[in-house]
Amino acid sequence: MYRRCTTAESDIGMCFYLSDADGTGGRIKKEPEDFIVNEISKHPEEHAGGRYIIASVTTRNWETNRLVRMLSRTMSISRERIGFAGTKDKRAVTTQLMSFEASDEALSLVNLKDVMIKDTYRSKRGIQIGDLIGNGFHIAVKDCPLPAGKIKEVIDQVTSEIRSLGGFPNYFGVQRFGTARPVTHLVGEKIIRGDMKGAVDIYLSKPSEHELPDATEARKMLASRSDLSEALKIMPKTMSYERIMAEHLIEHPDDDIGAIAKLPSNLQMMFTHAYQSYLFNMMLSKRMELGMPLDRPIEGDVVIPMDANRIPLHERPVIVTGKNMDLVEKQLRSGKAFITISLFGIESRIVDGTMGEIENKVIGDEKITNDDFRVPGLPWCSSKGSRREIVCPVDDVVHEITEGGYRVSFSLPKGNYATCLLREYMKADMLSY
Repeated sequence: MYRRCTTAESDIGMCFYLSDADGTGGRIKKEPEDFIVNEISKHPEEHAGGRYIIASVTTRNWETNRLVRMLSRTMSISRERIGFAGTKDKRAVTTQLMSFEASDEALSLVNLKDVMIKDTYRSKRGIQIGDLIGNGFHIAVKDCPLPAGKIKEVIDQVTSEIRSLGGFPNYFGVQRFGTARPVTHLVGEKIIRGDMKGAVDIYLSKPSEHELPDATEARKMLASRSDLSEALKIMPKTMSYERIMAEHLIEHPDDDIGAIAKLPSNLQMMFTHAYQSYLFNMMLSKRMELGMPLDRPIEGDVVIPMDANRIPLHERPVIVTGKNMDLVEKQLRSGKAFITISLFGIESRIVDGTMGEIENKVIGDEKITNDDFRVPGLPWCSSKGSRREIVCPVDDVVHEITEGGYRVSFSLPKGNYATCLLREYMKADMLSY
């Protein structure tokens, strides 16, 4: 029923496509301007005497954590006093709201390349993770091997199938794990199993054939831990977090927990979340492997309603039964609710039914329990768990055929991946995203 994925995406649990179209091929992000992201923001109320500066920040080719680190250094404030609603793609041009618990003078010191700060005002409330409605995307797909007519044919077919479903399979995309070096979930797995040395070793030294030679050589030195100082000398700038961890281990050789704790808190959370994301992807793939519907409920499914902005109301889950089946199907057809799968954590409970059997099978195969997601000594790595919709709705899809490719624009609710929509059109190698 669903087309099987034969690329490296299957290694992170993305084993199927919704559309059976062959795909356009091509690649995105050849240039940052090929991937434009405009946050659909929730603006805190303006208050002249507020503690926080709210600003629109546009960046080109900036990874979010590195941006925050450089902003904090320039403004001489801690990273915790800089707020943002969500991490953005690095190789992109992105615009988002950020908050700064700082003076106007401190913000005026910022003069970073390819960073523009404008539309500032003060508020009593800062920006926190999740404080957004969604994101609008304008993406160029280049180097497609197909002629223009065939590209249009593929786009029309995929768009039709997505509209028929009401969205696309809501996998966690490759950016969650690392496109060129997908290790984030592997680090998270080691952390929740209590193997902190294993977690640090993977992050520092697991190689990738897609990295530059100096990075590969540095990882070889990091693997033994006997050449940490020498590794620091040849590390490229892209290995900034590896540098932070290695510097800590030079001073404290056996303190792996401390090395992880040196990283930004949201990056620490990302390790555990990436492993949860891998489990979710596997559960969704198992559902698709069995040919189960993504837009129609079966008994035992957990359905979550949406608000007017299509933000899930997780506090109001509904378990599908024979008695409420008709009502739930009506809500799903109208786009007011979506079927969900567990993001397994401390407080997760698996329900009955076929989907519950799938979730239990994935968790059982991994040999993990709820308590594994309680991480002593690293509170940012603990996770209560949640649920995630198995279909992502998409709005305002518009495309334009260009020389050697096409442009596509659309908007998604928060927490969802543009690349998971693009993979339905492209069906390209993982590095193409």
